[in-house]
Amino acid sequence: MRTRTPFTCTVALVTASLLGAAGCGGNDSTGNSGTTTARRAVTPVAGCGSGSWTDPADLAPDRKPARCDSGAPAAQPLTKKRKITVATGTLSAEYVAPLQVAVAKGEFAKEGLDVELKVLPTPDALPLLAKGEVDAQWAAPEAAVMNGIDGGFDIKWVAGNFSPDPTSKSGLWVRLKDGETADRVEMAGRKMGTMIGKGSVIAYPMDISLKKHGGGLDRISFQQLGSADVLTALQNGGVDSAWLLDPVWRKVDGDPKYAFLGGQPVGEPLGGLLFGPTLLNQDPDAGVAFLRAYIRTVNTYFAGDYKSDPAFVAELSKLLKADEATLRSTPSMRMDWEIRKGTTDRLQKAYADAGVSKGAPVPESKAVDRAMYAEAVGHRG
Repeated sequence: MRTRTPFTCTVALVTASLLGAAGCGGNDSTGNSGTTTARRAVTPVAGCGSGSWTDPADLAPDRKPARCDSGAPAAQPLTKKRKITVATGTLSAEYVAPLQVAVAKGEFAKEGLDVELKVLPTPDALPLLAKGEVDAQWAAPEAAVMNGIDGGFDIKWVAGNFSPDPTSKSGLWVRLKDGETADRVEMAGRKMGTMIGKGSVIAYPMDISLKKHGGGLDRISFQQLGSADVLTALQNGGVDSAWLLDPVWRKVDGDPKYAFLGGQPVGEPLGGLLFGPTLLNQDPDAGVAFLRAYIRTVNTYFAGDYKSDPAFVAELSKLLKADEATLRSTPSMRMDWEIRKGTTDRLQKAYADAGVSKGAPVPESKAVDRAMYAEAVGHRG
């Protein structure tokens, strides 16, 4: 039987995992993450029918994401107003847009929630989330998160964020050497620029793309960069490959000096909302209310091709402080609050391949909780 790891160890573990070291490990004696939320009653929700839930085991790229009617699920204001602090690594990336819109349109306020979006990098935010000093994190089950859960952090991935449009070229880009083409690139020995490093969720799709071109996570070097510096480093030669998000990749698309090698699997969100002990245990009503507002925002404003509405794109460009023309030049993301079965297993295999995680993988039941978003849409499993 493994014993729970002291909190000081888990803080050190977060730092170690980002630097490529193994964590110190440990679960509580019950074999779970310490979450004790009781089973809650789930009732049907108007406007959220059978299409508001999809089988988590469905990994088909053409799977339609779950949807309710516009404006659903309706708000159910809490009896007492709650202040919720959400940590996010950036406020300018398009995948953060549903949170920005939910704040701007008052969707959280309708639930009795006063939501603050606070910019904090994952290594700074994660210990605060575990201690309840921030309530949620808009991030992903990075290696640091999974190692933290294994070490005793009461954190779970409770909702997804997006998967790319099939025509998107968000993903791995490389600066071609003489004689190379997009179909023939030697990736072994390259230097990769990323915001997180080997412990990022992009390790999973990146490893797939690298292995198609003679590389692999164990055959390249990484340089960790700020979100605004990744493209610059690729263009000025500081790195020779990089993972570029929407809409940044448009800056190099069509330039013969660069090639796109592959991106995130279509239909599989790799990030979203992480809840800590406050919303999982102490105030699950507020946790469900938060998810209800988030899901309603997706259904109302991001249900389909949201970029077909010029006025909404203009609104997004102001919220994200992004160039409107560049934003409009990329396809709409498939906003998706659901979490696919086995994603955390596939991520952890990539982390192990990259050498940032050792030992037995954290089982999905310890890392993922679909119950709150199921309750928000009225799905009874």
